[in-house]
Amino acid sequence: MSNQDETERSTKLRNNLLETQVGKGITQAIESKLVKREDLWITSKLWNTYHAKEHVRAACLKSMKDLNVDYLDLYLIHFPIAQKYVPFETRYPPEWSYDPELKLPFTESIVQVDVPLSETWAAMEELKKEGLVKNIGVCNFNCALLREIMKTCTIKPAVNQVELHPYLTQDKLVKFCRRNGIHLTGFSNLGAPSYVELGMATKADFVLDRKEVKDIAAKKGKTPAQVVLRWHIQRGNSIIPKTTKEHRLKENIGLFDFLLTPDEMAQISSLNIHRRFNDPGVFADIPIYD
Repeated sequence: MSNQDETERSTKLRNNLLETQVGKGITQAIESKLVKREDLWITSKLWNTYHAKEHVRAACLKSMKDLNVDYLDLYLIHFPIAQKYVPFETRYPPEWSYDPELKLPFTESIVQVDVPLSETWAAMEELKKEGLVKNIGVCNFNCALLREIMKTCTIKPAVNQVELHPYLTQDKLVKFCRRNGIHLTGFSNLGAPSYVELGMATKADFVLDRKEVKDIAAKKGKTPAQVVLRWHIQRGNSIIPKTTKEHRLKENIGLFDFLLTPDEMAQISSLNIHRRFNDPGVFADIPIYD
């Protein structure tokens, strides 16, 4: 893959909407009395370049300012990866490359630094104690990394947000989090679709095209996507499906008028092949799951 392709892929990995744009939407919704602030659950994340204790609070305040809110419901460490600090005035969001102007190959442009997770987590705890955030948690953490935090923490992670779908059921992690009172939220709930345009999956990876899923959907009078999302819910995990299409928004809500049988749950779970699409060990040469 060329340097240009790598750079383009890195750019596409950023959030489609910057927090300032989301903040405008939140403000408009509250000012028009469509919702109250307390009706919303607003989550943001600490990026890799802000792991040092002196940068955590500033990064949180930056997100709050851009979102135009005076507290966050949940603040998460995005990855268990610490990168060299990039000041806000230099580039925001900083993304993966320390200095894109150098035109280095993508994996060589990432500069890691040694910041202990315990240091970052202690700074996260201070945010909660100060009242800036109501809950703190992590993303992309395996059992070993969660144990590392729990050795020294005074506040356990409330949430662990990870890739979760029928091709990556993460059964051991699900059990570990449940035993330790850490709520598990799954992203990429349907697996491959959001990664095809990034070149990180192909249509052959679509779990929604599996006969097992389609047969259950036909029996229930639901779409394959609704069946997979219902599978997540019945496992006890929360989901964060995303779409801009109104009919799919309605589908995502229509998950509570049917149940999957134990046999149907087992059929979907049996599709697990430990297929991870969002793996920094692959796209950034930074292994965190091995």
